[in-house]
Amino acid sequence: MSTLFDPVTVGSLQLPSRLVMAPMTRNRATPEGVPAPMTAEYYAQRAGAGLVVSESIQPSVLGQGYILTPGLHDAGQVAAWRTVTEAVHAKGGRIVAQLTHCGRIGHPSLYPDGELPIAPSPVASGEQMIGFEGPVDHPTPREMTTADIAGTVEEFAQAARNALEAGFDGVEVHGGNGFLVHQFLADNTNLRTDEYGGSVAGRIRFAVEVVRAVAEVAGADRVGIRVSPGSPYNNMVEADPVPVYTALLDELAALGIAYLHVVEMGTRDLTKQLRAAWPGTLILNPHETMEVFPATVDAARQAMEAGIADAVSLGVLWLANPDLDARIKAGGPFNTPDQATFYGGDHTGYTDYPSLANAT
Repeated sequence: MSTLFDPVTVGSLQLPSRLVMAPMTRNRATPEGVPAPMTAEYYAQRAGAGLVVSESIQPSVLGQGYILTPGLHDAGQVAAWRTVTEAVHAKGGRIVAQLTHCGRIGHPSLYPDGELPIAPSPVASGEQMIGFEGPVDHPTPREMTTADIAGTVEEFAQAARNALEAGFDGVEVHGGNGFLVHQFLADNTNLRTDEYGGSVAGRIRFAVEVVRAVAEVAGADRVGIRVSPGSPYNNMVEADPVPVYTALLDELAALGIAYLHVVEMGTRDLTKQLRAAWPGTLILNPHETMEVFPATVDAARQAMEAGIADAVSLGVLWLANPDLDARIKAGGPFNTPDQATFYGGDHTGYTDYPSLANAT
């Protein structure tokens, strides 16, 4: 039985532990999508993770869904991310870029030309974006044409090229949480009747094309995908996720990608079915229900002991404890997360959480 601190091979990456830092949006980039200088310090503080997965990074202008989130689609963004990866590597860490296209979870105010966000079908989320002047309703998105789909796949591929240029050790495609890849998979957001909708094979097609394109750029052994089967986040509906995700995993396994990253928002039984269907490395973000949040150290240990995960990712605990690995080994204590500073702002609640060595 493996423990949190046993080494593990994930694709081409040799991880010193199975304790992964989950991706967490922090909304501290510039309006141009450039990571702030303090971003390098933030990630370097947490380089003790076996693997750091970056916050969501938009692969294109239309991929943005929230204010002050970073991108990887222009030279200034690439240069800024290079300072982050260099800082993590200087501390002996490993970091992959999570590429996230938000699809319908967007707003014209984010885009220079005031365009509508794009999605597989013209179905609004019914939710809101917090803008600079307050909340605004998500509009009904524009349905993507097949040309849009092909262009978006290439945007993911180009963002993967940019990630490698920026010094990332790999790329994770975000296929969950109600964003664009997930929107193609889900019942209520994909109403298409062409080759990208309808049947299970149609609904998984976009996800497979994106991962394949990213793998061709980065190498399959440096690519992962994050999924959240059964998650209602961003008003998603998946009545029967098992056939969709098992078909998806069959296709992705054939590509030989490095890992599958599962956000456990459904039942443990669903997770076990995914584990049985996935022959490669599985990283689990162990949230057994929507009420069990954030995931605890005990939940992480239990997932490892149950043999359903090869590694586990934790989010909020890493946010509040830059030396979470050391604190787990020491049995605590753990800093209390300040939810008021999760999104936006300055260094407060970002780089000022104390380590054990600096605790008073």
